[in-house]
Amino acid sequence: MKNLSFLLLLILGSSLFAQKIDRIEPPNWWVGMENNQLELMIYGKDISQFTPSIDHKNIQILDIKKTENSNYLFLNLDLSKAVSGKFNINFSKKGKRNNFSVAYELKERNQDSKLKEGFNSSDVIYLITPDRFANGDVTNDVVKTMKEKIADRNNDYGRHGGDIRGITNHLDYINEMGFTAIWPTPVLTNDMKGSSYHGYAMTDFYEVDPRFGTMEEYKDLAKSAKNKGIKLIMDQVANHIGLEHWWMSDLPTNDWVNYQDEFLKNNMVVTNHRRTTNQDAYASVKDKNLMSEGWFVSTMPDLNQRNSLLAKYLIQNSIWWIETLDLGGIRQDTYPYPNKQFMSDWAGAIMNEYPNFSIVGEEWSTNPLLVGYWQEGSKNKDGYQSHLSSTMDFPMQKAIVEALNEAESWDKGFVKMYEGLANDFSYANPSKIMIFPDNHDMDRIFTQFKENVVNTEMALGYMLALPRISQLYYGTEILMQNSAKPGDHGLIRTDFPGGWSGDKSNAFIGEGLTANQLKMQSFLKKVLNYRKNSEAIHSGKTIHFAPENGVYVLFRILGDETVVVILNKNDKPISLNLNRFEEVGLKGKSLKNIINDESFIWNDAMEINAKGLIILTTKK
Repeated sequence: MKNLSFLLLLILGSSLFAQKIDRIEPPNWWVGMENNQLELMIYGKDISQFTPSIDHKNIQILDIKKTENSNYLFLNLDLSKAVSGKFNINFSKKGKRNNFSVAYELKERNQDSKLKEGFNSSDVIYLITPDRFANGDVTNDVVKTMKEKIADRNNDYGRHGGDIRGITNHLDYINEMGFTAIWPTPVLTNDMKGSSYHGYAMTDFYEVDPRFGTMEEYKDLAKSAKNKGIKLIMDQVANHIGLEHWWMSDLPTNDWVNYQDEFLKNNMVVTNHRRTTNQDAYASVKDKNLMSEGWFVSTMPDLNQRNSLLAKYLIQNSIWWIETLDLGGIRQDTYPYPNKQFMSDWAGAIMNEYPNFSIVGEEWSTNPLLVGYWQEGSKNKDGYQSHLSSTMDFPMQKAIVEALNEAESWDKGFVKMYEGLANDFSYANPSKIMIFPDNHDMDRIFTQFKENVVNTEMALGYMLALPRISQLYYGTEILMQNSAKPGDHGLIRTDFPGGWSGDKSNAFIGEGLTANQLKMQSFLKKVLNYRKNSEAIHSGKTIHFAPENGVYVLFRILGDETVVVILNKNDKPISLNLNRFEEVGLKGKSLKNIINDESFIWNDAMEINAKGLIILTTKK
């Protein structure tokens, strides 16, 4: 009996010691990376009291770092000679009964991933808020182990049940509309007490939120999209986490988050949101620090990327997702808020692994100088290089909305679009900047245009013809709006009709939509599918003529293909003098209207009967 009890004690002891490791992150890695070092974060009760070792001739531990918290160990491994497969990490402590091992896997890297191409000016990206797009699996709407346990479609700020499978189920619709990439807002775990649907308060960087689905469903979305020629862009957040992140109950170091002492005293410090301190030669140190170190909001702790362990963790996390999902790009949230040297290191590390990859950073500024500062190749006075391929064109977005909402005069109306595009001289690479009519944080474009269908159509046609990467928010194609509550984020992120069983209308198949909605959907489908194959729009020369008499004309030209975009504000019929555009060389040529397929010979004049947009092409 004593021997049996002793045996049970040994088994129980082994089981207990096997549970010492609660997490190893990243959960796996790859051989053949450009950077052949790997940092492992190992988390478990008093794990730092153990000594790790690896019995593998091709893998070395370069460094073991302990922190103030005995529940963490950080191992820096040399993988320069490693081969794919599993190996054991051994943990020993005085007394052999305490020893145990855990397996870790190195996968073979797909060598083609080094050459993977990100998104570019040939792409139009469909931005999706997954919780509000389509409910593909009703069984995951509520997960009882999560802090927010209710799904209520009547609550603008609650969860509605949309998920990853809902996006996958409608890839045919996205593809047939003419979109070439999708950008879902974050789908990683947001185990927050409220407003967890939007995804930007992550509580686990390596876990898919079970209310959105599983890791396998995320991988299936990526694979299914790629099979249809659609790139998957992942929305990532390096600046902050959610207050309920598992780190926050057991912080790895004394400086893992900014203003950590204040947090522990229940006195959190929120950022001043003064993004210009990144470029301002006169900015005070106090303003700079508060901008980059203050919390984004009181429920989003600000990560301290100056901590080298955390910096490496975040870089590896981004690369892990690129490899795991075969991503077609990254959108980085709140780009100017983290430590800016870290952001340069972060983007640089990714571009070192994937030289043709694409990253777009959110710089919500209407000043083109601030937007251009963050793009790779910018000749910044302070010498800063971000390694960031793309930034967001908030300046041009604002100019377009103002221009179309205003009556024409010398300094108002179309001239704002004309001069806004002229600001391209300040950008290192204008064609890699992302233009958009709206996004998940802005009033819907139809609302911004006071529900004016013609102005909305003109804005979209113009944007899609610019030398830019284009992005449209889901529902723009059916004139979704939030006019009842301008500025209300929950209403901006309205459910897409047809995404839920029992919806009165279904935009995926065109049922129950108004005439204007159907017309806009058809219009965008034609423009997007033309754009998909238009080399002139992808990479052609741009020429535009100063607005005159309420008309603004822009040309995109490459070889035999010329695309003409005519924007007209006149309510009465006009005759447009075409001789003014003689330098473009269209005299006598036949052009086709890409919306109604009518042909037109370019001679001396064009009769325009109604206010609105005309898009012509020489392409047969």
